[in-house]
Amino acid sequence: MQDNATEVTAAGIARLAGVGRAAVSNWRRRHADFPRPVGGTETSPAFALAEVEEWLRRHRKLAEVPLKERVWQQLAGHPDGPVTALVHAGCALLLIHDRPPVWLDISSGTDERLAALLPTALDEVLTPRVPGTARPGRTDRSRVNGQNPVNTQPAATPATPVTPATPATPATPATPPTPALAIPTAPRLLPSVPLLRGVAELAADRGARPTFEFLLGRHLDANPRQYTLTPPDLAGLMAALAGTPATVLDPSCGTGALLRAVADRPDRRLHAQDSSPELAALTALRLALHTRAPVHAAAGDTLRADAYPGLRADAVLCHPPFNERNWGHDDLAYDPRWEYGFPARTESELAWVQHALARLRDGGTAVLLMPPAVASRRSGRRIRADLLRRGALRAVVALPAGAAPPYSVPLHLWVLRRPDRTHAQPELLLVDAGRFTAEGRGGPDWPGVRETVLDAWGAFDRDGGVEERPGVARSVPVIELLDDDVDLTPARRLPPPTDTDGAGRLADVRARLDETLRLTAELAPPPAEPVPSAASGRLPLTTVGELARAGALVMRTGGHGGRARVPVLTDHDVLAGTAPSGTLPESEEEPVLTEPGDVVLPVLGGGAVARVVDEATAGAVLGRNLVLLRPDPAALDAWFLAGFLRGTANHRQASSYASTATRLDVRRLQLPRLAPDEQRRYGERFHALDAFERALREAGRLGEQLVRGMYDGLTDGTIAPD
Repeated sequence: MQDNATEVTAAGIARLAGVGRAAVSNWRRRHADFPRPVGGTETSPAFALAEVEEWLRRHRKLAEVPLKERVWQQLAGHPDGPVTALVHAGCALLLIHDRPPVWLDISSGTDERLAALLPTALDEVLTPRVPGTARPGRTDRSRVNGQNPVNTQPAATPATPVTPATPATPATPATPPTPALAIPTAPRLLPSVPLLRGVAELAADRGARPTFEFLLGRHLDANPRQYTLTPPDLAGLMAALAGTPATVLDPSCGTGALLRAVADRPDRRLHAQDSSPELAALTALRLALHTRAPVHAAAGDTLRADAYPGLRADAVLCHPPFNERNWGHDDLAYDPRWEYGFPARTESELAWVQHALARLRDGGTAVLLMPPAVASRRSGRRIRADLLRRGALRAVVALPAGAAPPYSVPLHLWVLRRPDRTHAQPELLLVDAGRFTAEGRGGPDWPGVRETVLDAWGAFDRDGGVEERPGVARSVPVIELLDDDVDLTPARRLPPPTDTDGAGRLADVRARLDETLRLTAELAPPPAEPVPSAASGRLPLTTVGELARAGALVMRTGGHGGRARVPVLTDHDVLAGTAPSGTLPESEEEPVLTEPGDVVLPVLGGGAVARVVDEATAGAVLGRNLVLLRPDPAALDAWFLAGFLRGTANHRQASSYASTATRLDVRRLQLPRLAPDEQRRYGERFHALDAFERALREAGRLGEQLVRGMYDGLTDGTIAPD
């Protein structure tokens, strides 16, 4: 009965049955017994999942619903929303992970019995793992994780006197922080029982932790605009800069990526807070499943209602919201955290910097991700100057573009340390990792970024300075930075690359360009010979859909998650002819891996492109918006298939058009019926054209690199004009 409460859209039905959405529309028109909508809108109706599953089985459209798909659809269509469902699932998974016999006992009876017994079982497992978790019926919202009620307007004055530009206004009452988790009651759990049973079944196969990561990754991927994520590689770098602290705070925890990346140690304690109650709850569960350390988590506006006013952590890791105007400027003028100056309304990031320093013990380290403008805006120069004078700001690292959203901006890392002594001649470490930006839309060269940044920071932290590396790293005396601008942008303070880095590198680029141009000339196709009109009759045609039904090829679509650390072939990679460069949310979803001879096509954008997977690309995960065709070598030549699928007219007749996008229906693409020998003749010609095209692309990339390097060398004085 409860399962009927779970709704699924037409897109979800298509995923369950392994068909396109058009097939679902046809079923609705042709079958009078197709389930009626139970929700949604007229243009996007929703159906009861249980009714859909029963109809699909009855009509032999579906032999068996894949367990992970059934669980996901139950979660996505939960009557109380996917986040509530995900929290309930995470609570059950933590119980399964920590006390499997208890779960087996309470789940052996009816749904009502499971819902009635689960709150008590959750209380026993959540309370020690996530201290401060609210019990059923508890109404005390003023105490979080054993802290005293938060006073958002202390009477104490800041260490550095602050004179506001305008008279102080009465503080706007802030909502006090609340526990991130509250143990759900039996009535709230009852609609989730079918989901929890499915989650337990999935966990028996995959494990509790991977199951939660799969469901969380699927949810984040389905709602990309709602969440700003910290990529795992960046989180790992920030955690490495913090060392191996025992007590760690993330005051803007998001999905918990930074705390999850912290190195484990026996006495570790984690503290998290986020203004979004949803993210705070998901982070608490994610961390509890990831570590045995106590996880203190709270929901609330950190700057206005700090959940940990008495905390003195060993490290603070933070990816704060950028460019916030409503951060509490009018309410917090006399807050004691503004030890280095009262931040301007436009300097919310400097408020987060000072909050992090206020929550550190003496000598503790904070690492914050910052937009690059914070290093140079005039409105923040006085605070930057005081951070430098007192030795609180220790390093500014310029990351490559593409390190984190917004991906077009090269963000900065600020490494701070709460001063425990006075520095006689303080210096600031500046590092520019921009050289590790990857071409195209792929992510940076993270191994290179990590090695460069950690090597420089390790030497600076140990010796108080680093050996200067032109264009990469330098320790700058603070006195040099205390000018009118106090500009801390690394690129403006680092010496240009040396001659060997400039002229020598350009000589290598020139040599590679010469060789590529010679190869391009050799690969240029011979003059085209027209086919006599008598022999130009139309060949008999077939479609990709017909070939798939006949078993001549297998058709697969890109996924929404996959194994960590596996390169992903994206639609941009296919269009640009570059190596796999993408990432997908980490999950236990079985990815589609490419094999030599596969033909890959993008389905969005309207470009007539098909790529044959070679040995270098094989093994990559198939990304979103891509379709993979795996031909039977006995029936189809891969290059013949790819070549005919690239025809402009072929794409035009197989494409559908919306107001802002073009979508390719791969099943409608056509190719001629030819004998294997004739296929190979065409395939050899298509293969030669592909080699010529790749040589042209490489020549273009090298030419752009050479021109850009020459302009840079001539303008910065590392290359002579003659």
